[in-house]
Amino acid sequence: MTARILIVDDVPANTRLLEAKLGAEYYQVSVAHDGFQALHLAASWQPDLVLLDVMMPELDGYETCRRLKEDPKTLHIPVVMITALSEPGERVRGLEVGADDFLTKPVDYDTLLARVKSLVRLKRLLDEWRMRGETARALGLTGETFSPPSVAGARALLVDDRESGLQQAQDALAREGIVSGRAGSESAALQLTAAMPFDLVVLSLSLTAEDPLRLASRLRAADETHNIPMLLIADPEQKSRILRGFDLGANDWLVRPVDENELRVRARNQIRRKFYQDRLRADLGHALEMALTDPLTGFYNQRYLMRHLRSLIGAGQPNGIAVMMIDVDNFKSVNDRWGHPVGDQALRSIAEALRRRIRVFDSIARYGGEEFVVVMPGTGPQEAAIAAERLRSAIAELPFAPEPGIAHALSVSIGVSCSNGEPVTAEQLLHAADQALYQAKRAGRNRSEIAAP
Repeated sequence: MTARILIVDDVPANTRLLEAKLGAEYYQVSVAHDGFQALHLAASWQPDLVLLDVMMPELDGYETCRRLKEDPKTLHIPVVMITALSEPGERVRGLEVGADDFLTKPVDYDTLLARVKSLVRLKRLLDEWRMRGETARALGLTGETFSPPSVAGARALLVDDRESGLQQAQDALAREGIVSGRAGSESAALQLTAAMPFDLVVLSLSLTAEDPLRLASRLRAADETHNIPMLLIADPEQKSRILRGFDLGANDWLVRPVDENELRVRARNQIRRKFYQDRLRADLGHALEMALTDPLTGFYNQRYLMRHLRSLIGAGQPNGIAVMMIDVDNFKSVNDRWGHPVGDQALRSIAEALRRRIRVFDSIARYGGEEFVVVMPGTGPQEAAIAAERLRSAIAELPFAPEPGIAHALSVSIGVSCSNGEPVTAEQLLHAADQALYQAKRAGRNRSEIAAP
């Protein structure tokens, strides 16, 4: 997997070495020699990852990272900070300003490449959701951009068969308000994740009785857990297991002895990223719903209706498909006399009455201004005629007061067509129902007509 990587370091020897290592793996590399140049390149070049040295003059790595994460153009770009400073407090400081990882010089290149692959893979996934979300926002289908939320109340599952490790992790997460559950085995972890949703799994690679990597694999394979971030905790000699865990989809790791502040911040960052991904996915789902539904009535729109009807015809319905075309009688007079807000109120009342009187497997769509279509699979002409009269009479009995003390009678005309199990297209069914509707209109309105076979 190729990617664009921005190296930020004021020492040319360091940048040349990293550039050679990454170039050998076919990554596209660009170099910045100070924080200001890094900010400009990150915004204009849009790399997939930033490798950021901490110790730089004027604008150090911490401030550069903070600015990257505050800029909407660059906040989504993963940042790995690299430094000769090895104190836990320095790592926590880097994570607090938004870094995704913190590697110590001299850099272990196997570890670096594992982190690069993992973070690039995650960024590519988030980029897909983000671009779709931006398109939806441009169309006015979703709300404003997402700001980092609190993680208080998030759920974490701690998997370890050592009580001391569980308690330490639980205490650290509690300081962020993260609610944690415990599991001492693979079976217990799988039972818990099947029973309730989690926002993070903290997995010890030192389980004594089982292979924790098998659990990591199973969590990534299961539909309900494949999006949950995994944070691995390992002993210093377990480097190969850490790298294997990343191949299986782990997101982050810590080496014992665990610094509680570092665990807390890494857990918080992973959960925030999950919330961001969840929000992007929800925005897209909302955008799709908005694109396929009518905002006034909540019914499907014409685009969805045509796809659904064609799908039903393609699947074959042995008892046929019935289509009703429903038009509100004299609706223009309501808008002209009382205005469009009252007209909208009338349409919502009619829509609700129709919704309550169709079967759960029927579909209803708003076809036009005051036109609705009901699709009834597995329905013949006799059943369709009875259903049409039921809907027509319900609207005729609907109380509607456009203003206090004034009642206005609403009515609809309905045209019905049926496939009778014969080969037919969606367009033919709708056209036949439309012709039957015009018959009902010409015959005096407030009635239903069945199209000729």
